[in-house]
Amino acid sequence: MVTIRAFASGDETSLIDAWNRSMPGDPTTSGWFRDCVLLDPNFDPEGLRVAVIDGRVAGCAYAVRRLTPLAPGTDLEPETGWIPFFFVAPEQRGGGLGRRLLGEAIAFLEAQGRTRIDFSSYTPNYVLPGADAELYPDGFRLLGELGFETLYSPVAMDRTLVGYAMPDEVRALRAKRESEGYAFRSPYEGELPELIRFAADVFNPDWGEAIRQHRDTKRMIIAKNKGIAGFALYGAYRGIPERFGPFGVDPEERGTGLGKILLHLTMTMMRSEALHSSWFLWTGETSPAGHLYTRAGYQVTRRFHVMRRSA
Repeated sequence: MVTIRAFASGDETSLIDAWNRSMPGDPTTSGWFRDCVLLDPNFDPEGLRVAVIDGRVAGCAYAVRRLTPLAPGTDLEPETGWIPFFFVAPEQRGGGLGRRLLGEAIAFLEAQGRTRIDFSSYTPNYVLPGADAELYPDGFRLLGELGFETLYSPVAMDRTLVGYAMPDEVRALRAKRESEGYAFRSPYEGELPELIRFAADVFNPDWGEAIRQHRDTKRMIIAKNKGIAGFALYGAYRGIPERFGPFGVDPEERGTGLGKILLHLTMTMMRSEALHSSWFLWTGETSPAGHLYTRAGYQVTRRFHVMRRSA
């Protein structure tokens, strides 16, 4: 007999086991679950709906809403809730359990007044940017049946760093911009507040928080003229050194090649640490950034669909 209830202490071991059998392309660890779910200040056990059979978790759907702001100066996004992940163990599929779990997750958020539910772009602790229709077609189909519609479809990209060397054209472009007064270097510690504000105000509060938590200026680089005009990081998310980003250039400075310079300088820094690849989870394939990555040798490795259900 299946019981669906809120998460309780003691569920975590069988939940991780069920997760890894259900999503073999995206296995997780008890450490990630502790840090990014249980210790998330927005975690509410009532929102983590688990299906239990004979005392073991056989599936779950996680619903979360903001109880604390993402960053200073931001609000609680009172209309929005998120479902960062859901799964059903392979041996329990085909009986409607996934639909029941998602239904309870949706009901939890709606009871909290959420009229917009996103899968799965919850920051900072998302698993994937969205649904992977290739790896998990049944989950993608179920989301659609429950009223979720695709907003946009970002891609993940990877690039080997084996044998990487900065192209001569990038070196020349850097020299040209430096002759115009730009500097490219790691930020001073005293510049971190300025960098955090720049990232949060120009791009996304989550990027500012990523810099605040990262703090390792040796894995950051900025373009600076009168003020910060762009930046790039690596190793900022979960301490994974080969994960690139966040990365951005002031919209008023685009077209100057600063993004190309920052990207290649970062890859040079990564290679100097003997890292073998550079990868990230989220960009628009046909966006200016997507074209920049492609020209720099990055290749699409996965496609996702950010989806939304509106009341």
